[in-house]
Amino acid sequence: MKPSVTDKDDLLNIEDQLCFALYSASRAITKEYAVLLDSMGVTYPQYLALMVLWKRDGVFVQDIARSLEVDQATITPLIKRLEKLELVSRHRNQEDERKVHVYLTEKGKKMYKTALAVPTGLGCAIGVDDQRAKRIIAEMTDIKNFINSNKPS
Repeated sequence: MKPSVTDKDDLLNIEDQLCFALYSASRAITKEYAVLLDSMGVTYPQYLALMVLWKRDGVFVQDIARSLEVDQATITPLIKRLEKLELVSRHRNQEDERKVHVYLTEKGKKMYKTALAVPTGLGCAIGVDDQRAKRIIAEMTDIKNFINSNKPS
């Protein structure tokens, strides 16, 4: 069977689509993070959870999930893996045992100093300085806020 072209006018050329540009850039950046985080022994999602805890230790699992914009069912296995790495500990809330606090261990707290080099390392790896990064973040935040503001309640 001979291949045919449906999109003869290149109206859906993948290289011209915002969705693909965002998707492929995200995948490329995540790969660069993997290289930087390998020496720390954590994955990119684990690093994100640790960043939440470095900002505010002792938060509930659902607070981490909310900060990372994922379901609690997604974050719980990630927290368990961080606990196996001895970077965090989990403690049930005494007033409501359904709620679980997550605390950094000493090892998790010490990792913060190593993590301070990650943003600069990523910027160098992808050719983006602090000013450009702030502009990109602002643009992405505007897009996300626009999408969220147009969702039905």
